[in-house]
Amino acid sequence: MSLDQKPVPAQPSADPGGSIPAGGSPREGGDAHDAPPAAWDVRQAGPWTHRDLAANGARFHIAELGEGPLVLLVHGWPQYWWAWRHQLTALAAAGYRAVALDLRGIGGSDRTPRGYDPGNLALDITGVIRSLGENRAHLVGHASGGTLAWVAAVMRPSVIQSLTVVSAAHPRDLRRALLTDRRQMAAFEHVLGFQRPWIPERRLVADDAALVGRYLDAWTGRNQLDRPAVAAYRQAIQIPSTAHCSIEPYRWLLRSMARPDGIQFARRMKKPISAPTLHVQGAADPVLLSHTALGGGEYVAAPYRWRLLPGIGHFPHEEAPEQFTAELLDWIGRHKD
Repeated sequence: MSLDQKPVPAQPSADPGGSIPAGGSPREGGDAHDAPPAAWDVRQAGPWTHRDLAANGARFHIAELGEGPLVLLVHGWPQYWWAWRHQLTALAAAGYRAVALDLRGIGGSDRTPRGYDPGNLALDITGVIRSLGENRAHLVGHASGGTLAWVAAVMRPSVIQSLTVVSAAHPRDLRRALLTDRRQMAAFEHVLGFQRPWIPERRLVADDAALVGRYLDAWTGRNQLDRPAVAAYRQAIQIPSTAHCSIEPYRWLLRSMARPDGIQFARRMKKPISAPTLHVQGAADPVLLSHTALGGGEYVAAPYRWRLLPGIGHFPHEEAPEQFTAELLDWIGRHKD
């Protein structure tokens, strides 16, 4: 059930095109003792409605638009719901109920002291589907959100009507690559750096999150993300506790590999996925290498489609929104029933 049955009005912090006001840290050239700028809000204004839902013991922020079959959109790192702004409007126009979720610890959702292992985060996602009053949903996940989409489809198969995974290898393939493939290990250099205590969080928010901006620019292909979007992601990571919470899943990923919980998780992920699965990968993705992602169909006991997009990097839904959205609409349209 929703914590607040009345929609939360959108805040005038940005227009749908992505204009973001300054905030979250002293302005450039300002003195640290100056009055702080107005608080920055993740609830950007637009045709969508913002509200909060209770699920799996926490509160989650969503942006929602349209009516029809539910399509739940789950962002990756270092983003939040705003990454799906193009798809929200396109899906609603095509007759779907489009919902973009802020994951636990990110954006407008709760920052809990624990609960960042993939099993619990996947239950967050399926819990949100239930809290939206739906029994099933088309689930779309990007990067770390794509990893959780794989997991949700294994843990709660009856809830997932179709699966679309973007820039995310199946968890067993990723585990194998991080143990045996030096190229993929090098591509995950930032994840290795996240294993240190406290230092990564400080680096991520330093200088108005300049490092996050550099990551976003380095991880795209020929089409760079628009500057207002990059500014928004830099602002969002500076919300207190976000840097820490957002990298906790990556700490679990590496630290659990030799632990019983990580081994048990990997074994559980052998279970075949029963949802029709669209797997989208940018050929120029420097973070999740295409040969690491290739092969996810091995774990899908249902229709499976692999799409490799030339010249596209880590963010297909933002680098080539029209092309990506066309693929998505075609796939979920084939699996409405």
